[in-house]
Amino acid sequence: MRQAAGTLEVRTPGQGLHAITREVVAWVADQGVTTGLLTVFCRHTSASLLIQENADPDVRRDIEDWVAKVAPESPAYRHQDEGSSPTHPYFAVA
Repeated sequence: MRQAAGTLEVRTPGQGLHAITREVVAWVADQGVTTGLLTVFCRHTSASLLIQENADPDVRRDIEDWVAKVAPESPAYRHQDEGSSPTHPYFAVA
Protein backbone atom coordinates (compact mmCIF):
# COMPACT_ATOMS: atom_id res chain seq x y z
CA MET A 1 0.00 0.00 0.00
CA ARG A 2 1.36 3.41 -0.98
CA GLN A 3 1.04 6.36 1.41
CA ALA A 4 1.68 10.09 1.02
CA ALA A 5 1.59 12.97 3.47
CA GLY A 6 1.89 16.69 2.96
CA THR A 7 0.90 20.12 4.18
CA LEU A 8 -1.30 22.65 2.43
CA GLU A 9 -1.00 26.19 3.71
CA VAL A 10 -4.10 28.25 3.03
CA ARG A 11 -4.10 31.99 3.65
CA THR A 12 -7.51 33.59 4.06
CA PRO A 13 -8.71 37.18 4.19
CA GLY A 14 -10.46 36.41 7.46
CA GLN A 15 -13.56 34.77 8.83
CA GLY A 16 -15.88 32.88 6.52
CA LEU A 17 -16.12 29.75 4.41
CA HIS A 18 -13.16 29.38 2.06
CA ALA A 19 -13.17 26.68 -0.61
CA ILE A 20 -9.99 24.59 -0.65
CA THR A 21 -11.17 21.94 -3.11
CA ARG A 22 -8.76 23.01 -5.88
CA GLU A 23 -5.77 22.90 -3.54
CA VAL A 24 -6.71 19.46 -2.23
CA VAL A 25 -7.40 18.06 -5.71
CA ALA A 26 -4.10 19.47 -7.02
CA TRP A 27 -2.16 17.92 -4.13
CA VAL A 28 -3.78 14.52 -4.69
CA ALA A 29 -3.05 14.73 -8.44
CA ASP A 30 0.60 15.59 -7.71
CA GLN A 31 0.86 12.38 -5.66
CA GLY A 32 -0.32 10.31 -8.63
CA VAL A 33 -3.13 8.83 -6.56
CA THR A 34 -6.28 7.72 -8.38
CA THR A 35 -8.06 5.68 -5.70
CA GLY A 36 -7.74 5.41 -1.96
CA LEU A 37 -8.51 7.18 1.27
CA LEU A 38 -7.81 10.87 1.86
CA THR A 39 -7.68 12.34 5.36
CA VAL A 40 -7.69 16.13 5.66
CA PHE A 41 -6.80 17.57 9.06
CA CYS A 42 -7.16 21.24 9.96
CA ARG A 43 -4.31 22.20 12.30
CA HIS A 44 -5.85 25.27 13.91
CA THR A 45 -7.35 25.75 17.35
CA SER A 46 -10.52 27.50 16.24
CA ALA A 47 -10.97 26.79 12.54
CA SER A 48 -13.11 24.00 11.16
CA LEU A 49 -13.23 21.78 8.13
CA LEU A 50 -16.61 21.40 6.48
CA ILE A 51 -17.46 19.05 3.65
CA GLN A 52 -20.51 20.04 1.61
CA GLU A 53 -21.60 19.99 -2.02
CA ASN A 54 -21.35 23.75 -2.57
CA ALA A 55 -24.03 23.69 -5.28
CA ASP A 56 -26.07 26.60 -3.93
CA PRO A 57 -24.24 29.78 -2.77
CA ASP A 58 -27.05 30.43 -0.28
CA VAL A 59 -25.95 27.34 1.67
CA ARG A 60 -22.57 28.96 2.31
CA ARG A 61 -24.24 32.16 3.52
CA ASP A 62 -26.66 30.19 5.71
CA ILE A 63 -23.78 28.33 7.36
CA GLU A 64 -21.82 31.56 7.92
CA ASP A 65 -24.90 33.21 9.45
CA TRP A 66 -25.51 30.21 11.71
CA VAL A 67 -21.90 30.12 12.95
CA ALA A 68 -22.02 33.88 13.65
CA LYS A 69 -25.07 33.31 15.86
CA VAL A 70 -23.84 30.18 17.62
CA ALA A 71 -20.22 31.30 18.19
CA PRO A 72 -19.92 35.06 17.70
CA GLU A 73 -16.52 36.71 17.92
CA SER A 74 -15.97 37.80 21.49
CA PRO A 75 -13.07 38.76 23.77
CA ALA A 76 -14.81 36.59 26.40
CA TYR A 77 -13.33 33.37 24.93
CA ARG A 78 -10.44 31.94 26.92
CA HIS A 79 -8.26 31.21 23.90
CA GLN A 80 -6.69 34.39 22.60
CA ASP A 81 -3.48 33.09 21.00
CA GLU A 82 -4.71 34.11 17.55
CA GLY A 83 -6.24 37.34 18.88
CA SER A 84 -9.87 38.26 19.41
CA SER A 85 -10.43 39.79 15.98
CA PRO A 86 -12.82 38.06 13.54
CA THR A 87 -10.17 36.06 11.72
CA HIS A 88 -11.18 32.47 12.38
CA PRO A 89 -11.70 30.81 8.99
CA TYR A 90 -13.89 27.88 8.06
CA PHE A 91 -12.63 25.74 5.21
CA ALA A 92 -15.00 24.01 2.83
CA VAL A 93 -14.22 21.09 0.58
CA ALA A 94 -16.91 20.58 -2.06
